[in-house]
Amino acid sequence: MIPDIDDGGPMLAEATRELEAAIHDARVAFDCIGLDEIDRAHTSAVIARTAIDAAVTALQAALAQTAPQQTAPQPAGDGES
Repeated sequence: MIPDIDDGGPMLAEATRELEAAIHDARVAFDCIGLDEIDRAHTSAVIARTAIDAAVTALQAALAQTAPQQTAPQPAGDGES
């Protein structure tokens, strides 16, 4: 089941697309193992891992966008006594 991410922003949409691709490629790898097509299974597994890495990057970017900006505290006075 694919979540509804209409208001999640472009980074979450990209992460979702990448995870969907990873799921597909992992299933292909699984099926290839069952068919004794080990080389193709390896290729699909590597592609799935690459898609997962891309999803992690997109999620990190989304987290960075939503994290509150932390700024250094401003001094109360001008420093003269």
